[in-house]
Amino acid sequence: MHDEFDEDEPGDDQEEYSVSKSQLKREAHALLDLGKKLVQLDKASLAKIPLPDNILDAVNSARKMHQHGALKRQLQFIGKLMRKTDAEPIQAAYESITDHFRADIQHLHQIETWRDRLITEGDSALGELLSQHPDADRQHLRQLMRSAKKERELNKAPRAARELFQYLKGLMAGKVS
Repeated sequence: MHDEFDEDEPGDDQEEYSVSKSQLKREAHALLDLGKKLVQLDKASLAKIPLPDNILDAVNSARKMHQHGALKRQLQFIGKLMRKTDAEPIQAAYESITDHFRADIQHLHQIETWRDRLITEGDSALGELLSQHPDADRQHLRQLMRSAKKERELNKAPRAARELFQYLKGLMAGKVS
């Protein structure tokens, strides 16, 4: 009869579910890093994140601090507050905001690449662009391309290149015909 209970010792269940001290420290550092990132966000982006009032107040206080020691203590305090709350929705909201920023930056890089290709490659790049965007104004694009190329050759301010960029930005957003 006693043999049935020998397999389960009282300490076994605790060992399976306990988290190591190192893991707790890694999680605490991750929350501290998230707190630092929250402090660096602008007000509009921060408003989109579902923060409890105490964390929001702590983040706003940290934004006003300029002394390194005080700021470091405040960031530690934010990390402590975050450990007491469920940080998953906060992390998810932060990632969605930063993913949106990354997508915007990638889109702008794509437009810059098209602008540079149009200026350097000329008609071959224009043909490729027009195949992707048949509603583009070919004559206006060629005029902007010629002006931008001439500005580069003469080392003038890139006014036409900026205009070309803005036109491409509107074209890729579907606002230009």
